[in-house]
This record gives sequence, structure tokens and C-alpha cells, in this order.
Amino acid sequence: MYKLLTIILLTLTLNAGDTMKHFYDFNAKNIRGEEVSMSVYKNKVVLVVNVASKCGYTPQYEGLEKLYKSYHKQGFEILGFPCNQFRGQEPGTEKEIQNFCKVNFGVTFPLFSKIDVNGDNADPLYVYLKKQAPGILGTESIKWNFTKFLIDKNGKVITRYGSSTKPAEIAKDIEKLLK
Repeated sequence: MYKLLTIILLTLTLNAGDTMKHFYDFNAKNIRGEEVSMSVYKNKVVLVVNVASKCGYTPQYEGLEKLYKSYHKQGFEILGFPCNQFRGQEPGTEKEIQNFCKVNFGVTFPLFSKIDVNGDNADPLYVYLKKQAPGILGTESIKWNFTKFLIDKNGKVITRYGSSTKPAEIAKDIEKLLK
């Protein structure tokens, strides 16, 4: 109920053009349960991805890590948000998810606590991202795991990429924003 009220208030705030205008206005818990302000990513290009360990797109972790290693020193971040809403493809605990990512893909980019990206319990950050960059035909719903949102150095959501968009296909867009 509390999350639903938060989402309603957030939606009203966004619609009123009030204070929640930027990515930097949000907080999220990292995979170790520590609260992180998105403002720590100011002046960086950020790719936000809802991830899962048992999905057909899970091998994208490899491509995401490659992007991260290629551009991190230039001011690029990837934030992975595990989600179990798509056929239960992220059933593990935070510790299991973290271990899986490290052992199987050598993931070094930040991972966050498991969240919902759709529905009444959708994380407020995702409510915002979906509103800023709707999908095909204007739908705000996330269709599947590994949907990606690219955010510029000013906290503006630039675009949304579908699950089938491979990380390497995003490199040129990242390079443009890093300049």
C-alpha cells in the first residue's frame, strides 16, 4: 500500500512539473542493501538495465561488462536492477544474484536490490524512467528483461532500448553523450 501511495504521489508530482524532474532525484538500494542516491552519478552517462539470471538475454551481461570496461574511465556507468517479474527469471537472493554475475560474467558494474519494474509495486525510479522514455506505441510498461534506459550527463533520459538491443549496438550513442 505504501509503495502504491508513493507511486501515486510521484505520478502527481511528475504531472505537476514539480521537484522530481531528474534521474538524480531518486534513491535505490544497492545489492548489499545500502541506500544510494542517483545524484552520485551526476555528470556521468548512465545506462539503467533491468536484469535477470535465467533469461535468454542473460548473456548480455558479457556485452554490458565490455561496455562498462570500455567507457567507465570516461564517465560512463551501468546500473543493473534485478527483476523477477518476467516468468520468474530472477528467483535468487541478492547474494546469489551478485555471485552469479561475478562468477559467470565478471560483472563489476553496480548491481542493485531486486525490484519490480511494472505494476502497483513498481520502483519509483522505474515509474519515472518509463514515463520519460515510453516504449513502442507510447506504452510505459517494460516488456521483458534487459530493457535499457540511456541517461545523459545532466540526468535527462535520452532513450529506451528493447531487450533485443545488444549492448554493442548502444556504443555509438554512449560515445556521443560522453563528448
